[in-house]
Amino acid sequence: MPEPVPASGTVHWVGAGLSTGSGLAALCEAADRVRLWHRTEDRAADALARLGLTGRAEPRAYTLPALTAELAPGDVVVSMLPAPEHAALLAECVGRQAHFACSSYVSDAVLEQVPAAEKAGLVVLTEAGLDPGIDHLFAHSLVARAREAIGDATAASYTFTSYCGGVPAVPNDFRYRFSWAPAGVLNALRSPARYVEDGAETTAERPWEVTRRHLVDGETFEVYPNRDSVPFVEQYGLPAAWQPRTFVRGTLRLNGWLHAWDAVFEELKGGDDARIAALARELARTYPTTDADRDRVVLAVSLDVKGGGRTWSGHYLLDLVGDAEESAMARCVSRPLALGVRHILDGSLPAGLNRAAETAARSEEWLGELAREGIGFTLRADS
Repeated sequence: MPEPVPASGTVHWVGAGLSTGSGLAALCEAADRVRLWHRTEDRAADALARLGLTGRAEPRAYTLPALTAELAPGDVVVSMLPAPEHAALLAECVGRQAHFACSSYVSDAVLEQVPAAEKAGLVVLTEAGLDPGIDHLFAHSLVARAREAIGDATAASYTFTSYCGGVPAVPNDFRYRFSWAPAGVLNALRSPARYVEDGAETTAERPWEVTRRHLVDGETFEVYPNRDSVPFVEQYGLPAAWQPRTFVRGTLRLNGWLHAWDAVFEELKGGDDARIAALARELARTYPTTDADRDRVVLAVSLDVKGGGRTWSGHYLLDLVGDAEESAMARCVSRPLALGVRHILDGSLPAGLNRAAETAARSEEWLGELAREGIGFTLRADS
């Protein structure tokens, strides 16, 4: 495997939306130089002022050619842009010998460029936010503990659930607070979900139609599956001798959300792309996110295993409320992403594709670092 291109110490943070928070401040402390790229230079400067970073990072007006012109070998580009824009940005990074990081899932378009990036000695860090990101860390940690307790070769069955959601800290009639673009929320609901239930792979064409109640630390939420959970059985390293009764990664909402969104679901059933885009704009106007709002992030990951004459259970819970300085979502997305970028800067990540968690050992390392930096969580597991 090629040695990574040495990091130059310069970080380009691209985008300053709802998920940009104190992680950017952490990078201002760790990097030699930070540039914040936003729609205009004034908006970038305003974002820096909001984060208390005026004078600590350089504001820039983002266009892809403008960013490319300032890239130097060993720079790190952090993309907070919508996922469809990552591939073009990564292509420019490969051409300029710059490392790349984002919090999004790996797309096929990004994956296609990984061999060239690896050959060039570049790190491509993905899935390093909250979900995906911290959820992966929790999962790898639980699986490693369960494997030690039960044994890889022991015939066993297990139930794995991973549910994450950004919700209002004070419940409202809509039972929701937009912590990312409404269009993204609606389009995620339009995507089928594949998961394991009662020991068999199952697909929900309309994920909200299989919403169920889920108890977390004594509180009732509503949860539904999203995306494709099945590949994560292998990614999380669950032994082949173990058979899943349930394996699902999904979204968590406040109790009552399903009923509160009845009208939205009717639109999703029959609306075309234009109508859904219009609906997203209507929802953004009707339910705006204001400075007075406080959000809450809940991430609950559980693994229960039965085999070899014994049972093992482990449960991670992250439950954070935002404050006047920073939303919980911004903290939980930007902090792990910044941690990953710091590991690019110190040369500890290998060239090629990386996720927040590739091994149990790295998961424990990152979880310890995040806990020390104010991302609080609890673990309950059999000894």
